[in-house]
Amino acid sequence: MKKLWLTGAVLAAGLALGGIAQAQIKLGVAGPITGPNAPFGAQLKNGTELAVKNINAAGGILGQQLSVEVGDDVSDPKQGVSVANKFVGDGVTMVVGHFNSGVTIPASEVYSDNGVIFITPSATNEKVTDRNLWNAFRTCGRDDQQAKVWSDFIVANFKGKKIAIVHDKTTYGQGLATNAKKFLNEAGVTETIFEGVNVGEKDYSAIVTKMKGEGADVLVWGGLYTEAALILKQLRDQGMNTVMLSGDGITSADFATIGGDAVIGTLMTFPPKPENIPANAAIVKQFKDTGFNPEAYTFYSYAAVEIFKQAAEEAKSVDPQKMAEVMHSGKVFHTVLGDLSYDKKGDLTKAGYVLYTWKKGPDGKIDYFQNPS
Repeated sequence: MKKLWLTGAVLAAGLALGGIAQAQIKLGVAGPITGPNAPFGAQLKNGTELAVKNINAAGGILGQQLSVEVGDDVSDPKQGVSVANKFVGDGVTMVVGHFNSGVTIPASEVYSDNGVIFITPSATNEKVTDRNLWNAFRTCGRDDQQAKVWSDFIVANFKGKKIAIVHDKTTYGQGLATNAKKFLNEAGVTETIFEGVNVGEKDYSAIVTKMKGEGADVLVWGGLYTEAALILKQLRDQGMNTVMLSGDGITSADFATIGGDAVIGTLMTFPPKPENIPANAAIVKQFKDTGFNPEAYTFYSYAAVEIFKQAAEEAKSVDPQKMAEVMHSGKVFHTVLGDLSYDKKGDLTKAGYVLYTWKKGPDGKIDYFQNPS
């Protein structure tokens, strides 16, 4: 912190002496820019960069312009810590990221120790905020909130059916699966399978054969879209009509690209699509004019930057500690996701998960569509 404070003081003095009108606020965005989860990294990067562009065009934050530094963690915890340390060394004070829970948790310790505030658009594991760090926030919900929606839906709609719970052994996937098992067991439902598979494999015949042997009607999947799509394809190849129920980790068009027709009928939880909010039409157009489709976490990243701006303005300071105090105060932030506020841990006071079904739209393209409430 002393280094950052000294740098800021020297910079401010230099600006005053040099007559330069504005200083820069360094903001980082971190996620899997390369690797198999790069589509999610692109969402974080594009959402953050457009928000910064629009805020700068409107005068910045407290008269200061923002610059964006991009960190590629490749969904790897060690690389995430390296990115976090680089951000600190470069004078970054606010971060949008990381994408994966297993990366966000260790990186958050670096940020906490070095005076950096962060908002993750996507890391849902409870440990992100349950450690009560001063600087941890998210624009998404939590694993336990999402898994409870899964459990309630299964109890109401799949009575007497055989349930398999499979996860990808990551912090995120296993957290979702464990929570789903807990809530289902509490509701009197006992799964026939609870197992983990390895990320990055191509052949999931072992778990598929086991599900076929058990006659699994529903597959509760804790993990990301690549493995989900491959498992579904292999289930269909085995003549299985098992319905997958999963969450925010499959909210990518690449789920359908990889899985094709095998993903049709998949059930998924995610909050209402912000790109469908009429007030966001101009921003959607801005994204699409650049050739980018703003799905899933794009707007969750955009909202994070909006929150930073409003917190700083309320605090009358870009000091991360003072911004965090405002964010923990219950203040309502007006964002592209709607009105948001935080509890004392940094969780949203309302997560708002709804159910979607992957199916073919009128244009013949496979996409996820919100179920009627």
